[in-house]
Amino acid sequence: MRVGFLGTGLMGSRMAHRLQLAGNGLTVWNRSSDKAEPLVAAGATLAASPREAVAGAEVVILSLLNGEVVDEVLFQSGAAGALDPDRLVIDTSTISPSSAREHARRLTEMGHAPLDAPVSGGTRGAESGTLTLMVGGEEEHFTRALPVLRALGEPTYVGNSGSGQVAKAANQLIVAVTIGAVAEALTLARQSGVDPGAVRSALLGGFADSRILREHGQRMLDRDFTPGGRVRGQLKDLGIIAELATQLDLELPLTACVTDLFRRLSIEHPDMDHSALLVELEDLNERSSSPATRAGE
Repeated sequence: MRVGFLGTGLMGSRMAHRLQLAGNGLTVWNRSSDKAEPLVAAGATLAASPREAVAGAEVVILSLLNGEVVDEVLFQSGAAGALDPDRLVIDTSTISPSSAREHARRLTEMGHAPLDAPVSGGTRGAESGTLTLMVGGEEEHFTRALPVLRALGEPTYVGNSGSGQVAKAANQLIVAVTIGAVAEALTLARQSGVDPGAVRSALLGGFADSRILREHGQRMLDRDFTPGGRVRGQLKDLGIIAELATQLDLELPLTACVTDLFRRLSIEHPDMDHSALLVELEDLNERSSSPATRAGE
């Protein structure tokens, strides 16, 4: 297929490359064109604007920062209006469900086939083509999109427009809270004088096992916070969860606690990997045990 790909950052560049490997023709656009250079070197065409990137495309895929940027790139730039009729528009960005529904409404009125398809699996999953894709929209559009989606990973149809973003919000809630739990568990082990690496190994395969414990737990042990998923991105997603919870009149106390930790971490380390929540936990305990803090008690 001829694919127009909008947004070639950490995730987008890797997903676009998977589409190249699957034999799709690729035209790419990114606000900073240098980020698209490896794709161009591998055979992609670089477009000067979103409109140019989608011209003649059978499928358009977006991987952008947030809902406001998606709106700007799709509608304000005129990209949606430059599409041929009845084109698949697949948004892999993580945005609010309400924004996804509004974008879908506008695209449907223009005669296109929108899907919200946020992803999970980080840069490793994007690079290896093993992402989890949570897809919302019309089921017939999902069926049409399967050849492209399967080049990226394992797609699951969740429901109507916006449902993919609800699933992604649930995913990010679990990720954030579990990162916090793993960071606390390893800190507890270390402060008890027990090797946290040995504790992690002991937990693998038990009820506490998880991909977060395996991958992010190892990052914490190695203190390797090279970004796969950035702190600021996690905080943005937690904001989407808070917005959705407010709309539904829900109390999510665990999410609120971990959001506060990520917010404080983001002040100095917004571009670290989100597993760096360990750093904030360490700083928190150092502050709480400092002489100045004890003197103020």
